Amino acid sequence: MRTSRLARSLAAMTLAIGGLTVATATVTATAPTAHADECYTWSRTLSNGTSGSDVSQLQIRVAGWAGYGVNMAIDGQYGGQTTTAVKNFQSAYGLAADGVAGPATFSKIYALQDPDCTPIHFSYAEASENCGRGLNGNGSVSLATARENLKRVMWRAEALRHRMGDHPLRVTSGFRDKACDAGVGGTGGGQHTYGTALDLVPADSGTTLCKIAQNARYAGMGGIFGPGYPGHSDHTHVDIRSGQTWSASQCGI
Repeated sequence: MRTSRLARSLAAMTLAIGGLTVATATVTATAPTAHADECYTWSRTLSNGTSGSDVSQLQIRVAGWAGYGVNMAIDGQYGGQTTTAVKNFQSAYGLAADGVAGPATFSKIYALQDPDCTPIHFSYAEASENCGRGLNGNGSVSLATARENLKRVMWRAEALRHRMGDHPLRVTSGFRDKACDAGVGGTGGGQHTYGTALDLVPADSGTTLCKIAQNARYAGMGGIFGPGYPGHSDHTHVDIRSGQTWSASQCGI
């Protein structure tokens, strides 16, 4: 929830006008606290050629807009892919698409994120329930790494959701511990155990499993498995592995 503080100082002065006394008040307001202070705040404008941890934080949030088949690296280097991703993000949200990340771009990102830095339509709780056992740390990487990986794939899922007209998507499986992954037919050490994968289904009638798979090709997903791939008739799997491994034959992929 956004918070703001309003500081008011009242100063009264008395004016005598034709024997009539009038009291006036002056109100001074401070700027509201930035919503991003709960998560991450950018302190400078970023553009092609800049580098640093603030660029990495930007890349995490716009990686789903880098283009068809592009699984953008989160490397802290603002190059051509990042410029394209920022332009596409800006265009998608009605901003001037100049590829420069400044106040308007950051303001939009702030509006899209929760205090824990996850996007507003996805959460750690949803992405780790059931087989994830609440991010219990028994995956293939440390708990901190699994959480970071989940954050990154959820931001790409946020881009995917917006690309499809903001029809809601539901996560049926995200992080899995190794024992549960093996128990549901996985290898016990697949993408889910790293926190890099989500299984998605439509949450309304406005989209389909195939539309999810088809649009995921534009949302920075390295792995896409949907209808037509064995065991994926009831969900579409997306993940952020390096490279490109896509299979959903019923969807033309």
